[in-house]
Parts: sequence; structure tokens; C-alpha cells
Amino acid sequence: MLSINELTFRYGGRAIFDRAGVSIPAGHRVGLIGRNGSGKSTLLKLILGELHADSGTLDMPARARVGHLAQEAPAGPESLVEFVLAADLERAALLKESETTEDPNRIAEIHDRLMTIEAHAAPSRAATILAGLGFDHEAQQRPVSDFSGGWRMRVALAAVLFSGPDLMLLDEPSNHLDLEARLWLEQFLVQFPGTLILVSHDRDLLNAVVEEVVLVDGGKLTMYRGNYDTFEKTRAEQANLHAAAVAKNAARRKHLQAFVDRFRYKASKARQAQSRIKMLEKMGEITPLAPPEEITFEFPDPEEMAPPIVAIEDAAIGYEPGKPILKKLGLRIDMDDRIALLGQNGNGKSTLLKLLAHKLQPQSGSVRRSQKLRVGYYDQDQTQAFDMERTPFHHLQAVMPQAPEHKVRAQLGRFGFAQDRANRKVGQLSGGERARLLFALTTHDAPHLLLLDEPTNHLDIEARDALVAALSAFQGAVILVSHDPRMVSATADRLWLVADGGCKQFDGDIDDYKKFLQEERRAAQRSDKAAAKKKEKEAAAKPPVTVADAPRMKSAEAQKEDRRIAAEARHQLKPLRQAVAAAEKVVDRLSKEKTALEARLADPKLYEGKPAEVTKIQRDLAHAAHALAQAEDEWLTAHEAYEDAVKVAG
Repeated sequence: MLSINELTFRYGGRAIFDRAGVSIPAGHRVGLIGRNGSGKSTLLKLILGELHADSGTLDMPARARVGHLAQEAPAGPESLVEFVLAADLERAALLKESETTEDPNRIAEIHDRLMTIEAHAAPSRAATILAGLGFDHEAQQRPVSDFSGGWRMRVALAAVLFSGPDLMLLDEPSNHLDLEARLWLEQFLVQFPGTLILVSHDRDLLNAVVEEVVLVDGGKLTMYRGNYDTFEKTRAEQANLHAAAVAKNAARRKHLQAFVDRFRYKASKARQAQSRIKMLEKMGEITPLAPPEEITFEFPDPEEMAPPIVAIEDAAIGYEPGKPILKKLGLRIDMDDRIALLGQNGNGKSTLLKLLAHKLQPQSGSVRRSQKLRVGYYDQDQTQAFDMERTPFHHLQAVMPQAPEHKVRAQLGRFGFAQDRANRKVGQLSGGERARLLFALTTHDAPHLLLLDEPTNHLDIEARDALVAALSAFQGAVILVSHDPRMVSATADRLWLVADGGCKQFDGDIDDYKKFLQEERRAAQRSDKAAAKKKEKEAAAKPPVTVADAPRMKSAEAQKEDRRIAAEARHQLKPLRQAVAAAEKVVDRLSKEKTALEARLADPKLYEGKPAEVTKIQRDLAHAAHALAQAEDEWLTAHEAYEDAVKVAG
């Protein structure tokens, strides 16, 4: 599908890629990983043609459709459904042409093509994707411009998923998603039949979705088979083998050099010494692997404070008088608390953080805080307010005006800003470095309570691990909002569910919460099906039209035309019945195939064999699931056509 050969690209005098190469087969799902600033987003731009390589090639099929997640949020007067439907360029063009063309042959071709690409099912498919990403039916009818930037990025993601490209490029697609939508996206991508290149720092997403990992490091591209956990194990094994080779090489060289030093000038051993000198020259030295750059997070510890540090009693909070978003809040926070807030975006998690940060006053009830309580509030959007021309040192000095220079630099050093980086302009820093600067600003006065709103969005995997370690060592309280299940699991001791206008403790861990969400989704689907069946029954139970209700008798010509149409409809029933039966057979066959593959994956003996066999079965299962969904849609279409013909035939 995509072949990259001898790719070289330089930017600002630095080689981002140096004769890099990798080949990605069609239909494979690949995770593109690497440290912040290594070149992942640059590679996507090269694939899209937004940047051009200095040398080398990027080859893919000439007519391959490439879909990618735009960096800017869309905005416009069209509804969400209309925006997503427009992403299928072929369907949109055919529909537009069908409104203007008068050529009967072309009209027939258009309608034939629309049937082939299942254009009739497009609105339903678009609505399903939008619902999976958190938009209910009412929201789907509203203009795109009504929503905030984060929600509009979800709309952009929905459009990419709907377009069904041959090659899909996704750069951190889960950044603007809550856990509910992230889990839905995970399931969608597993069943995606095309080729996927996924840039993500979310371990769980990479483990669930990708079949190979491509590492961007040192200007090179290296492919590893398996998901992220397999990649880590492989890299560790390679590092151990390399270290052993370095040690063996050094020991051999030391032995040879000792012989040379001892016998070099002894006539009887001179020839042997010269031979060993040549062996040393041929051997060369194996260079040890450079240690990875250490990512630093270290939160200053506050002084001890008597519990509770915050107590909320029967409080209601919101932004408009008389319209609380959350009410009847009764919560307590102590110094040793590690709490994660769960719930869909829009339910009030950030609103609750604003109350705790003293940025929002309760509309009723009370909030009691310890008198000397210091709160550090990390909000990812604050990175947009940085002055790009100023340095990290200047930003921190502004909030620590009385502190001597060495204390300002010491605080920056806690988050990986040595002297050279502390003096760079913020505009030259990566997204991860700006996030670390925000942590330095947030914790400059050693807060007792840390409020973290999506702290991992711009951090690579190594930085996320460093953040988890720092939070574990921190002596204050932590309230966390995060879409990263691993971060929640590793950091939080308690889970609070923000939903239905309130906040209560969730009994269980993050895995229990995932199961809870899956059951809620299944219950909603069952409810939708029940409502649809009820609607059908109500329509069927309507009393028949009586003679008194009947319209005036039609003319003889009209009655003759009705009989002709009915006769044609009856003539069409046989092939339609056959189409329904054929579709049922396909659905039955694919259902059995899917069940068989699931049974194989459930067999523990399978995992004792080759990992490639597991990967193949997982890929076959995803393809079978996708084919089954298409077959079920085709059966439904055929069945509806048959029922319509039956009604016409009367």
C-alpha cells in the first residue's frame, strides 16, 4: 500500500529523515511512534504531499484514497450530519450531478454507482459514527459552528472515519475524546478494512488496534511486528543483545591488546603480535547504544495540612443562575487522595475542577477550604496563552517575582529544562515541552491540591510514564480528568462518576467502568430496537381505511395505470425474494465464519504457537466482522425492497 524508500528530509538545517525506508502492506494497521519532535507528524505531511522530500520516494497506488484528520477544527453553518456526509466526495459529486444531468444513460450510470457504493445507507452510517463519538440525534442536526473546538475536532474525526479511505492517517485522534468515545473509536478502528497509520501515545489504544509498530528515531523508520507491548519487549531484548555484544567485543579487544602490548617487541612473537594488530583493526568497536533522553517530572511537596482540605456540602454549581450543571454535591478531599473523575464530556467534570480551583462559586450549598490551601490547576488549553517570543525562564520568573534566579531555574529543572532549554523561545518548543512548562508554572508554589485536566494530551509515552512516577511520589492530593485508562489506573485510588447532574463514587476500577460503559451501550441499543419495533406495531395496528374515508374514485385511465404498476410489482417479487434468500445465506455463512474465528482466538493453545498466526486470525476476524456488517445492510436493503414491492402489488 505504501512504500517509503531512501527518504531524506531536512528542516532548518536538521535532518528529520536520513535515507529512511519502510513498507506498509495494504490492509495493515500500523502504529507510528517516537519521541515528541522525532518527525511523526512530518512524515504524515510528506505522505499527504504537504511537504516534499529532499530525496527518496513515497509510493502508493495512483488512485488510492487517503483520509487524514485535519489539524484545524472545522466551522460552518451546515449540520454535523451534512458535514460528515460531504466527506464522501464521490457520493456528494454523484448526487449533485444527478440533479442537473438530463442524459438518460448518465442518469442510469449515476444511480447504478450510487447503489454500488450503498449511498442509501450513508445517512444512517454517518449518524452511527457521530453517535459513537458522543453526539446524540439532536446534536447531529445542529450547525458545526455551535460547538467548541474540542467537539468540532470530533466532527472532523467523524468525517474521516465516514469517508472510508484506502489509507487513513490519524494523528492523536483520542486527544479530544472522553473515555466513552475513545472505547468506541478503538472498536471502530479494529474493524477498519483499509490501511491505517495511527500516531498515538496511548498505550491501550495502540495495543488494541495496531498489528505493527513503526518507530521514528534518529532519522530512521524501523518496523516491529505486534502491538506496543510486543514492541517494548522486542526493543528490550535487542538492547540486551547489543549490550552483550558490546561487552564481548570489548573483552576480546582487551585480550588481543594485552597480547600485543606484551609481545610486540619480542622477536619470537613479533609475527603473532602483528597478526593480532590486524585482527584488532578488522574487528572495530561496537558502539554502545546511546541512553534515551531522560524525561523529568518532580513535583515540590507541600507542608502537611489537617484533613479535610476541601469539604463540599449540598452544593450546586453552574454558569447561569437557576440552571445548575451539578447539584446536591457532597464531597470531601484529603491530602492523600488520588481521585479520577469519570463521565462523558459535557457532564460537568471541568466545571467541578473550576469549583475546586476557586474559579467558580457555588450557586447554593457550601464549600469549605483549609485556610492556607494552595491549589495548582493544570488546564491543557493554557498552553495556547504562552507568549511564543518569551523563554520558559521568563514565564516562570513572572509568577515567582521575589525568587532568586537559581530557585527559578531549579523549578524549571524539575521538569527537564536545563539552562539551554530554559533560554529557548517557547515558539521553538515541542508540544510536550510546552506541557512540561505548564506543569512547572502550575506547581511553582508547591500546591496541596493538584487539579489535572487532560494532562497527557501532548506527552509522549516516556513522558507519561515519568508523570505517573512523579504523581506517585507527590505528597499532596490529586484530582485527575484523563481519557487515558492507563494513566487513571496507575494514578487513581478512587473513581468519581460525574453524570446525571451529580457526582458520586464509582465502586470498582477502570476495567469495571469499561464494562459498565459497554453494558450501557448494549442497553441503549436494545432500547432503540424496542422503540423501533413498537413504532412498527403501532403503524400496523392502525384501523383500515373505510369506504367513507376513501378518496374519490379514480378515472378509468388512472385505475388501468394502477393495475399495470401492480402487475409489474408482482412480476418483480420473484427476483426480490431470491435476493433476500441469497443475502440471508451470505449473512449465515459470515456469522458462522466469525463465530469460528472467535472460538479460535479464545483457545489458549493458539497463543503457544507463532504470534503471526494470532495476528492473522485477528485480521481475519476484523475482515469477517466488517463483511458481516455489510452483508446485514444488504439483507436489510433487499428485505425492504421486497416489502415495498409486496405493498405495491397489494
